[in-house]
Amino acid sequence: KLYVGERGDKAVKKFKALIPEKPEGYYLSVTPETVVIAGNDEAGTYYGVQTFLQIASSPEVMCVTVTDYPDVATRGMVEGYYGNPYSEEDRKDMFEFFGKQKMNTYIYGPKDDIYHRAKWRVEYPAEQAAKIKEYAAVAKSNKVDFVWAIHPGNDIKWNVADSLNMIKKLNAMYELGIRTYAVFFDDIWGEGTDATRQAGLLNYITDEFVRKHDDVAPLILCPTQYNKGWTRGDYLD
Repeated sequence: KLYVGERGDKAVKKFKALIPEKPEGYYLSVTPETVVIAGNDEAGTYYGVQTFLQIASSPEVMCVTVTDYPDVATRGMVEGYYGNPYSEEDRKDMFEFFGKQKMNTYIYGPKDDIYHRAKWRVEYPAEQAAKIKEYAAVAKSNKVDFVWAIHPGNDIKWNVADSLNMIKKLNAMYELGIRTYAVFFDDIWGEGTDATRQAGLLNYITDEFVRKHDDVAPLILCPTQYNKGWTRGDYLD
């Protein structure tokens, strides 16, 4: 017999007490007679299935009980380097790999994507926008949060016009299915490095964009001085 479900589902009701009460947690039991995959939530059930598939590919494992949940809430990587961004095939393969390995976060911020950095004010052309939308959907199907990052610090003007440009661009990305956003201020010089103005912009985005959507997560920030080993002045304060 096979029992699969998440907390509250009738299929796994009798295993309720065995499910860890942790985000993305699950209880898995394999015996010659039954398989139980009971998640604390949807992601937990998904991860329980991934563990079962690993067990099923190891015929020497006959019986096992697993109670599992993550100690680290955000697990993944940033595509934020210089040079050619990943190919379409590489990204999709990566999302599938992430799902199997129980990694839940991918931050899109390749420096050579001009609509992420050099032309951050400009919306993606239709063809590229469709690809971003597809990436977000494929990531979601593997329980991976596709985080889109914007890198405005090289030429941002600390004025109302650019604040509005920021909100306009984020709204365009929202229409593509993005629900988590990052703002990168790394690798910049000049006026864009002003910590007080950066904080003001982030607060503005939070008030005028994040809090106006019920399904948008809090912002992720990469500060200019992101390594405490070489920070200076009162920037981090």
